[in-house]
Amino acid sequence: MKKVLIVEDDMIIAMVLERMIVKLNYTVLDKVITGEEAVSSATQHKPDLILMDIQLKDGTDGITAMERIRENSNVPVIYITGNSDQYYKNRAKATDFVDYLVKPIQMSDLEESISKAFGEKA
Repeated sequence: MKKVLIVEDDMIIAMVLERMIVKLNYTVLDKVITGEEAVSSATQHKPDLILMDIQLKDGTDGITAMERIRENSNVPVIYITGNSDQYYKNRAKATDFVDYLVKPIQMSDLEESISKAFGEKA
């Protein structure tokens, strides 16, 4: 079963994402709220996929955290953010993301993005 790391500083959204992941028959490996925790958890747990928010609780945003994770891992990442600003999307491109979803997201959007990440049919 594929393992997913959720990086989201809004605990309600994190819980909603976790429910979606479980309904899609994947395992939530960890839920973290800061960029530092994201880097640490990704290094330690080796997830199959990361759902990454961009604005996080600490000084490290999700894109910077992903750049650090990329130093040691090619894990697929789906950004889930409240920010549709082109500046962030352009920065995120350097991390070779699978998808860039703007909140609020629907279950079908997440399912389609995860299918892309794992090379499966939605």
